[in-house]
Amino acid sequence: MIVVLKQNVAQEQVENLKNWIHSLGIETHVSVGKIHTIIGLVGDTSQVDMDLVGSLDIVESVKRIQEPFKNANSKFHGAPLVVDVGGVKIGGGHFQIIAGPCSVESEEQVCYVAECVKKSGAGLLRGGAFKPRTSPYAFQGLKGEGITLLQEAKIKTGLPIVSEIMNISHLEMFEPVDVIQVGARNMQNFDLLRELGKVRKPILLKRGLANTIDEWLMSAEYIMAGGNENVILCERGIRTFETRTRNTLDLSVIPVLKKLTHLPIIVDPSHALGYAHMVKPMAMAATAAGADGLMIEVHNEPAKALCDGAQSLTPQAFDDVAKAVFQIRPFACKFNENE
Repeated sequence: MIVVLKQNVAQEQVENLKNWIHSLGIETHVSVGKIHTIIGLVGDTSQVDMDLVGSLDIVESVKRIQEPFKNANSKFHGAPLVVDVGGVKIGGGHFQIIAGPCSVESEEQVCYVAECVKKSGAGLLRGGAFKPRTSPYAFQGLKGEGITLLQEAKIKTGLPIVSEIMNISHLEMFEPVDVIQVGARNMQNFDLLRELGKVRKPILLKRGLANTIDEWLMSAEYIMAGGNENVILCERGIRTFETRTRNTLDLSVIPVLKKLTHLPIIVDPSHALGYAHMVKPMAMAATAAGADGLMIEVHNEPAKALCDGAQSLTPQAFDDVAKAVFQIRPFACKFNENE
């Protein structure tokens, strides 16, 4: 249930209404917009008399909603969320490319790639320090040393860093990381999500390999219910019967999510498809569909990469993709605004 308040309502009146709602055992989520203040009721609202609430002087309207995700629901918010990462903004009309190597391999590698992607227009640097791999014999990442090397790249370029966490016990090590990524395999690691709800930094939440949109949003809800509302959703492909690509990139989630949630949605074509030559057309398509950003893997020597070299772009190829994407973006904005 959401309660839309009239304009210029006194804060004391708002607090009185919230206290009454809390007395019924129901939590509230308040969103203050330019025109209206919206109070979202989270919990069993069956006992709330809609007519009574609607008759209050400060209330403009009352509506019930059916979706199980409350904090992640656009009906609770007056505008799309803008996630601010040290001055780099994602969502609400702000578009960013997150680029970098699948895994951090050396200081020379990550710093060189960081400098290249920044010149091409990337706003954030991605790099894996901890790598979840299907095979236990594959390269698992440099772990703490990898985060230290990402810090060095940040110092040299000024790019905020994004890296994937795999275990609650690693949280302290991620203090220098600007955006904590939750990978597809951990999308329903609810204990981890609860802990990330206590963290006061943005969380990039990837969609699971075989998860529905509602399940994905409910995972975001776990984080937001803990108090951390800075969640970025990332579509990275889902598993289907198709074998010609690693996964099937579901770009239909973009318009669906734009209706359901206020959270920014970015797309990772590198992991979705598994082949470098497919990244450019799908990055362009995702941009045209209205994505708030992209995550693209870039390696200085993909043939020698310790992880996912087949899907990684060279810096030169990334520059070509970025130019194409930035040409499309203004037209995508106009089209999606008209929609």
